[in-house]
Amino acid sequence: MQEHYVWVTTRRLQPGTLEDFERAWRPEPAPQGLHRAYAYWSEDGQEITGVSFWDSRESCDAWRGSESEARRREAMAPYVAEEREGFYRGRELSLPSATRG
Repeated sequence: MQEHYVWVTTRRLQPGTLEDFERAWRPEPAPQGLHRAYAYWSEDGQEITGVSFWDSRESCDAWRGSESEARRREAMAPYVAEEREGFYRGRELSLPSATRG
């Protein structure tokens, strides 16, 4: 199975700021080494979890230390009440076949 390198960030947003936050969080330019990125919102729009897949930890670290990322974080800051983040390695899980009754 292929191993993935994943950066996960969960942010609690200031009430009523989801639309403003969405405009601020998109990276420009697209980071080198980034394969895919997903965002998941809570139903109340006050928490958002971003999951990004990278070709290596080094690619992710290079982006995290870049001026573009610093500008992006500065643009997001007014809308963020709390932030948790971490880097992970992992694999896709094989799900068992459904049994027929």
